[in-house]
Amino acid sequence: MLILGVTGSLAMGKSTVTAMFAEFGAATHSADAAVHRLYSGAAVPAIGAAFPGSVKDGAVDRAALGAIVAKDPAALARLEAMVHPLVRDAENAFRAKAAASGRRLAVLDIPLLLETGAERRVDAVVVVSCRPEIQAARIAHRGMDTARAAALIARQMGDADKRARAHFIVDTSGSLEVTRREVRDVMRALAGRLAG
Repeated sequence: MLILGVTGSLAMGKSTVTAMFAEFGAATHSADAAVHRLYSGAAVPAIGAAFPGSVKDGAVDRAALGAIVAKDPAALARLEAMVHPLVRDAENAFRAKAAASGRRLAVLDIPLLLETGAERRVDAVVVVSCRPEIQAARIAHRGMDTARAAALIARQMGDADKRARAHFIVDTSGSLEVTRREVRDVMRALAGRLAG
């Protein structure tokens, strides 16, 4: 089974590209989706104990947790130390299930793939990118606070550096159909390895 890592900076279109790989038959796994599941499941007790006031109605309240973490520079590292192993467990379970079902291609959508060294766990890296003005417009459309967006982007490797380390680049600046064509081109380029 070939493992493809999909990454890119904030609002570049990673989720859209990952969904397109699924359309073409790949098994897909999103680290962000895994975190969402953990925040309403397995991670709730530990996060609630470590960050009082972060759990409401039996689930982690992301806004409340974000406000707590924003006030304490060391809190993010503590949170990541609790959550990252659980996300890795979810990824490993996904890999095992995909392999057992005979899937030839598995796609891991990991926002900080290059920043955390996770590229060592994949066979090739796809970087999703777009023009800066399109990224800014997408961030604004999401209604994301500019300070929060800037903080998230500051944690990420620059787009040019990501592109330089990619095996494939999918540019989402154009239409969905153009993006879909680029994803199809990646699949075609991998066809020989997938058939082996």
